[in-house]
Amino acid sequence: MPKGRYFMTSESVSEGHPDKLCDQVSDAILDDVLRQDSRGRVACESFVTMGLIIVGGEITTTAYVDVINVARNVVKNIGYTHPEYGMDFETCAVLNAIHAQSPDIAQGVDTGGAGDQGFMVGYACDETPELMPLPITLAHKLVKRMADLRKQKILKYLGPDGKSQVTIEYKDGKAVRINSVVLACQHTKEVLDKSGEHITEKARKELIDKIALPVLGKLVDNKTEYYVNQTGKFLIGGPQSDTGMTGRKIVVDTYGGVIPHGGGAFSGKDPTKVDRSGAYMARYVAKNVVAAGLASRCCVQLAYVIGKAEPLAVMVETFGTGKVSEDKLSKIIREHFDLTPRGIITELDLLRPIFRKTAAYGHFGREDEDFAWEKKDKADLLRKAV
Repeated sequence: MPKGRYFMTSESVSEGHPDKLCDQVSDAILDDVLRQDSRGRVACESFVTMGLIIVGGEITTTAYVDVINVARNVVKNIGYTHPEYGMDFETCAVLNAIHAQSPDIAQGVDTGGAGDQGFMVGYACDETPELMPLPITLAHKLVKRMADLRKQKILKYLGPDGKSQVTIEYKDGKAVRINSVVLACQHTKEVLDKSGEHITEKARKELIDKIALPVLGKLVDNKTEYYVNQTGKFLIGGPQSDTGMTGRKIVVDTYGGVIPHGGGAFSGKDPTKVDRSGAYMARYVAKNVVAAGLASRCCVQLAYVIGKAEPLAVMVETFGTGKVSEDKLSKIIREHFDLTPRGIITELDLLRPIFRKTAAYGHFGREDEDFAWEKKDKADLLRKAV
């Protein structure tokens, strides 16, 4: 990390954001395939605009997926259940444009090769208990709390769409304070002031007190700036205000911009696609390196080519925090982790219908038993190997 004083910013979006809605539709379809056919191949993407969802891509499976009802159930569970939110699960149209996967790809993947070329990046640091960067961790928690308070009807005027952004001031690599917080919360008309152009000051304060402060903790000070629905109001949200597409929130999905992102998005892809499984494995490796105390920060990059099982390259970067050389760490990683697609799928048990819940609030840093890439079970092994 840089020396001296600097600022780091990360954003997150709620499950009702149009792009995240599409991620969840794509992963719900993937889950429905895996529930019936663990060998199914899925590369599914979705597009949403006002009143319309288009689902396309390539799927080869023995399963039957009711694409229309799967998509509508996702819309319902998110909370688009009334026309006032610009999307209604009962009346939205769903177009199915799925076709079979190319057999040219299958002949390389069926033998255990990677499902595509590219590089994947995993990261971990000791900045938070989750071993994740603090800005993206707080940004996710803000939009998750926004959704929880809406669904629990504590803040009844909130709609499904929302965004957050957190800027943290660092000094010599350590977070010292929260400089600014952005909350964009879709809402109904009941919290507008008399002008109809702004939410009331009471609502603004309530959003800060009930969403922001319980999440942000001791790093808030009297100079922390809050930007709440900065244009004044956020009545029109979701697909009514913005189109959405699968895979457009890849930095939200990963590490909030602290490190580079790999070559592809995650949602709607079965685990033979290393864009997804390789990124999960890279996180698993990096997290265990940090958990083992071998580095305070660790970035792992894996590179693959379609049809070949072994990675073309394994790169480890510890940013000057490593207890051993990066070359030695790279060799130890290759010895103790099976980095082939089949090895990754087996190690992380990825042929399960677990992916819909990864599609909102981040794929990493979440304590969920189904998120096997978050385990720290190789830390002792790595310590002994060193």
